[in-house]
Amino acid sequence: MSKLSKTTLSLKQFMLRQEVLKLYRDIFRTLRLVTDDTTRNELKEWARADFRNNMHHTDETTIKARLYYGKKSLKDLQHSLALSRS
Repeated sequence: MSKLSKTTLSLKQFMLRQEVLKLYRDIFRTLRLVTDDTTRNELKEWARADFRNNMHHTDETTIKARLYYGKKSLKDLQHSLALSRS
C-alpha cells in the first residue's frame, strides 16, 4: 500500500495551502500587537472562526478570493495598529 494518502495535494493546491497558513500566522503575529487583552482575544476568536468557516472551500478561485480578502483585512489591521501607536 502506498504511503501517500488518498488526498494528496497537487502542487497548486499545496502552494495555495501554504499561502493560507502564512496568512493565518501573519494575522496572529499581528494580533500580538493589540494591547487590550479583551480586544485581542475577540479578534483571535473572530480570525479562528473565519478560517474554520472557510476551510471547506476547495475551488481555487474561491480560495484566492478569500485570501485576497484576508490579506486586505490584515493590511487594514496593521495600518490601524500603526495609527494607534503614533
